[in-house]
This record gives sequence, C-alpha cells and structure tokens, in this order.
Amino acid sequence: MKRRTVLGAAAAAAAVPTTAAFGAGMAKAATRSAAHGLVFDEATYTTVTETITTDTGDKEVTYHFYGPLTYVTRPSDATHQSLVISVPVTIDGRAVDATRAPVVLANGIGGYFPSSVASATGVGQSTMEMGGGAPGGPGDGGAPGGPGGGGAPGGGAMVSIPKLALAAGYVVAEPGARGRTLTDAGGTYYGTAPAAIVDLKAAVRYLRANKGRVPGDTDRIVSTGTSAGGALSSLLGASGDSHLYTPYLKEAGAADASDAVFATGAWCPITDLEHADMAYEWCWSDNVTQATGAQVDRTVSRDLTKAFADYQTSLRLRTNRGVLRASDLDDHILRTYLRPAATRYLAALTDTARTAYLAANPFITWSAGQATFSWRDFTAHVGPRKKGAPAFDAFDLSAGENNEYGTGTTAARHFTTYSLREDTGSSSSRLDGDIPGKLALMNPMHHIAVRNPSRSKHWWLRVGTGDTDSSPVIVSNLALALENLGDDVDPLMYWDEGHGANTDAADFLAWIAKVTGHRQG
Repeated sequence: MKRRTVLGAAAAAAAVPTTAAFGAGMAKAATRSAAHGLVFDEATYTTVTETITTDTGDKEVTYHFYGPLTYVTRPSDATHQSLVISVPVTIDGRAVDATRAPVVLANGIGGYFPSSVASATGVGQSTMEMGGGAPGGPGDGGAPGGPGGGGAPGGGAMVSIPKLALAAGYVVAEPGARGRTLTDAGGTYYGTAPAAIVDLKAAVRYLRANKGRVPGDTDRIVSTGTSAGGALSSLLGASGDSHLYTPYLKEAGAADASDAVFATGAWCPITDLEHADMAYEWCWSDNVTQATGAQVDRTVSRDLTKAFADYQTSLRLRTNRGVLRASDLDDHILRTYLRPAATRYLAALTDTARTAYLAANPFITWSAGQATFSWRDFTAHVGPRKKGAPAFDAFDLSAGENNEYGTGTTAARHFTTYSLREDTGSSSSRLDGDIPGKLALMNPMHHIAVRNPSRSKHWWLRVGTGDTDSSPVIVSNLALALENLGDDVDPLMYWDEGHGANTDAADFLAWIAKVTGHRQG
C-alpha cells in the first residue's frame, strides 16, 4: 500500500509539482537543472508513504521523493540522464534524521541497456529498456533479474536494494543512464561505450556538487549494481576522478566536482570484457554443452583457455602462496570461495535436508562440518553453460557486448583481436584505433593496475556459483587485485545460485553502516 501527498517545505507557495508531473516532465526537468546550474532544490518534493518488506518484517516508510532531476547541463537524452532521490522521514512512525546518512547510489542497469527513472514516482522504480533492434537479445550482456542493484536470487523473488536501503534509513539516489541500443534520428548510436559510466560519474558529481543541499552525506556515497550494472558499479569505484573521462564529462556539462565514491557493491559484474572470453573458457571448458543443447567449438574453447594462462600471469596477483597463475587458480577459487560457499549452505540446512542434498550430490564430501570436492566435480555439478564460444565477442557480432562497442552508425564491433581475426579470416586484421582506449574506459582492472588513488577503498563483491553468464574468475581476480592494493574487500559466492542472486542484502546494509561509520537507528 502506497500513499502519496504533495508537500514542500514552503507548502503550496513552493509550487511543488504533482505526481503526474514527475513522470511526464523530463523536458522541464532538463530546463530547470540547466537554468539553476545543477543546483538541487530542497523545497520541491513529493511525500510518499509505503510499506517495504525487509528480513525483519514489514516497515512503513514515509519519505521525500525528488525528481526526476537532470544531472548534466547539456544532456543528449534527458530521459536517461536524470536521477531521483528518496530521503526517509519516518520509519514505523519514528522520525528519521537522514542529514548525515550515507547515500546509496543504486543503478538499475542490466545488459548495458539504457536505464531510466523518467516515469518513477517512488523508490525502486528504475526501468531497464531491453531491445531496440540492436544486436544482442534481452539476455545478452547479462540482464539481471531485478531492478536497482539486487537481481533475482536464483531466479526467485526480486530483491530491491533501493527499497531496503531506504527502509534502513539511508538516502537513496537512483540514476538513469544511456545504453547501447539508443540511436538518434540519423541512426547514430549515442549510448555505447563509454556513455553509461560517463552518466554515472555525472550523477555522482551532481550529488557531490550539492553537498549540504542534497540530504545525506555526499562524501559517503555507496555505489551498487548487478550484472552489467555491477560491472559499472565496480568501474565507478575503481576509476574515481580519473582524467580519462574528463572530455566526455565536459561535453555533457557535468558538475565541477569529484566523481569518486566511498564504497562499492557489485553483484555478478560482467566486466573485464576484453579478457572475459578467455576467463569463461578457462572456467567452463569442460561444459561443452550449452543450455540450448548446442555444442561449443572445442578448438575455439582450447585457444581461449590457453590464452587465458598468459593473461592470468600478467596480472601478477599475489596470494600467501606467491603469484597466482592459471595452473593454481582452480585451487585458489575452491579454497577461497567454492568450498566455503557449499559449507555455509549445508550448515544452514536441517539435518534431514542436508542428508538429502548430500545423497543427491555425492561428489561433496561432508566431514567435520566442512564440504570438500574437486574443480571438475564442481563444473560438472553446474551443468550446461549459458553461452557459446566466444561468450562475449561473438564471431558474428551478435553479442550484446559487440553492440556496447558500436560507434556512429555501426551497431556492433569486435573488441578482441582473436574474434576479429577469426571473423575476417586474416591474421593481420587490427582492431579499430579507438577500441583500446574505450576498453580502458570500461574496465575496472585498468584503473586498479595503475593504482588509482581516488578509487573506492571498500568493496562488497558477490556472485552465484551456478552463474554461467560469466565466470567466477572475474570476481576472484577483481577481489584479489583490490586486496593486493590493501583495500577493504568483502567477497563471497552464493552456493547453487544463478545470475543476479542476492541472498544477504541485510548484511550488505549492515556493511554500509560499518564502513561508513554510520549508526543505524
């Protein structure tokens, strides 16, 4: 049940817009933001009351809802380059002072598709716009199961981080962003790389430029996202204040402020795309059958698996056993993530349920409260893989990621030399000259490698062990690279969960309080 009233700090005299105006007034919002130099108007909001279901029961939350607000002065698409802000006022009748509360920046991006809050009239209503005639169907690029950086746990009920964060007393900002399928009247693609990350950075700059006006602590922004949104959240965290984005931000008319975020939450990030095909085959090469029943090309799988070994060595990631090479990676992931994930899962079951699960999965040895198994048994347990080979840079340019690197009126391009040369049949084919630069703009590993000093120092990373939209290698390498820099990293894998899983959202909200020093009340 949701109740809405129109209310402003100066009441009727404040000329507060009606509920309908929020869904239909994007052009006015763009004009207003530009005219005020991106100055946030504290007096213009709608008051909303709704019941939000949490792990501890239903909570009645009354909050002030602002927006949509265009966060750049020269938007190419104000429908997508806008954000909404929700500020808790009361929770179960108890007054909430959110003046110093962390700001949860929850993007609703999936599949690198466009995301919009233009029609939002309350928290957690960002929409992901799949399709649009570009290469890559709705599942390509890893579209999450649910909105706002939560996803669908194992394909089940939606988890809305924006709603849960609001019910926990945090300020919630939800940015829209341009995406890969957007074209103008002339057929030019204007939402491909690096548009989405530029927009998220512009949204952060808007919030930080309005410090003291936007409710909440804009020095304690926590980014969240799932799938491609998780990739962008991790990229936002890794690339804070990087000069590489300056020309794009200036072109859009972003605020003159920092775009660094304090902490980062990323679920199943579809990232490190130029090496993702290699990582996918290294992980799932034993699973030659796709979910569709089709068989992958074994030669392609072997080529990419072999190439991955050189890439893994080049990262020079260190554990307490030395440099982590591809030959030791399966043991590292088993010890660090997979066996602990299975152990947590089995320990939480009743004795009867545990006995039944172990009987159905005899590859697991359960002894002294610990689960053990081999890598090959794990991949066999996961079963058919979702994607073919290559998984991300398709030879026929049909993957969503090919579209993400489109340019001008060209809908899709190759972004790995291997796929380009297999497609053209020429060993001398070269990637387009702008591709290397765009890969750096879109990959958090690039910014981690150069030890970006303005990166987020607190990281929450999650992925399901049954997620074959990508490879667990991606999260494992991301976590270890950050740990090697001395960052505070909380990585974990969910046993038997698929793409978009989020089974510990309450723990994430408690983690935000811990790393920001905010006292949840």
